[in-house]
Amino acid sequence: MTHNRARLALAGLVLATAAALSGCSLVDQLVPASEPVRDAQTDEVTEANDNADVFAIQVGDCLATADMGSVDEVTSIPVVPCADPHDDEVYYAYNMAEGEYPGEDAVKADADATCIPEFANFIGLAYEESVLDYWPLYPTEGSWASGDREVLCIAWDPSGAKLTGTLAGAAR
Repeated sequence: MTHNRARLALAGLVLATAAALSGCSLVDQLVPASEPVRDAQTDEVTEANDNADVFAIQVGDCLATADMGSVDEVTSIPVVPCADPHDDEVYYAYNMAEGEYPGEDAVKADADATCIPEFANFIGLAYEESVLDYWPLYPTEGSWASGDREVLCIAWDPSGAKLTGTLAGAAR
């Protein structure tokens, strides 16, 4: 199946660009971000949090980003337990190499080069064959200057259907 990149760009642009890893929107400045509540043994999110610190998001976290709206940069993102209906799931995380900020296009290209192969490892089906899609949460120039190098690879269903449970091994 060929993915409709324009659709990804439209839906993902609101999410990926809006959810770039740092900076502050007006809303973020009003309510400080907080750590997600996690199970002490499994490290899974156990309570919904509409204002989770974006830097505390990790692989396996499920996100509720559909109602985030459009902002340039954020410091928080909604998380929910994966058993609850959600929009996205973080399936891989990595740090980009040190150095000068390479520019947004280069960051996105780096994310594609890393996240797409990892998609198959997590979903259990090649990205090109899947009905699911991915979007990256990546450093902005401002967050890069503060030492942010982490890219989160996030799977989602472009049909708009809510997800329930993990997408690990979903093979769809």
